[in-house]
Amino acid sequence: MIKTVIIEDEKPASRKLERMLNNFPEIEVIAKIESVEEGIAWFSENEHPQLIFSDIVLGDGLSFDIFEKVPTKGFIIYTTAFDQYTLKAFKLNSIDYLLKPVLDEDLSGAIEKFKSFIPSESTIGSQDIKQLIKKEKSTLSRVLVKIGYNLKIIQAEEISCFFSENKIVYLQTEERTYPSDFTLDELEDVLDTKKFFRVNRQFIVSSDYIKNIHTSPYYKVDLEFQPQEEITISRDRVKDFKDWLIS
Repeated sequence: MIKTVIIEDEKPASRKLERMLNNFPEIEVIAKIESVEEGIAWFSENEHPQLIFSDIVLGDGLSFDIFEKVPTKGFIIYTTAFDQYTLKAFKLNSIDYLLKPVLDEDLSGAIEKFKSFIPSESTIGSQDIKQLIKKEKSTLSRVLVKIGYNLKIIQAEEISCFFSENKIVYLQTEERTYPSDFTLDELEDVLDTKKFFRVNRQFIVSSDYIKNIHTSPYYKVDLEFQPQEEITISRDRVKDFKDWLIS
């Protein structure tokens, strides 16, 4: 049996996930945890399960806080309404990232992925997990931004570019400019490389919004929606940029 723990602060969501997992006879749910505080206590006092399903935003913090205080050798499948935390999730033993509402086929695929990672031995070390996780890559499809006291979901396809200014990274849409919680280096790791390209140290642009490409006296791009600054292409990136355009 695959010992499994659910971390979810919404009881209906927890019960629904448990019902879905009951369709997998090899899965045994041994605990359901509702908060960061409860999670730290449980993982400090009990043998860790092989598999963990965890929401990210809990009532008293982020579930990341649990595993940063009590590192686990188990595999984690995150379930959440937002993919703002994709990059951090994959740094903390995550093998998959399911957006709510969780679909049966996505859950089945995540469990099959977990099974493919299980070696013949009964245990696996954290270094082995990290090596396996390096083979997995998730792309950012939505970004969560804060506007005053409100949160707004921005779809990746709405974004014409990301750019840094005064140590803050912003994203640009037709509507306006929004601040984000990412760095450009982090975004390079999680954005769809078929759609986004980093043209210089300050800008990542989307191919969907390129309006014009100038080649003289230097390479630069005009976007349908962009900040006032000129977007030049670094000389050492020109060849890669042209290859990206036709890839």
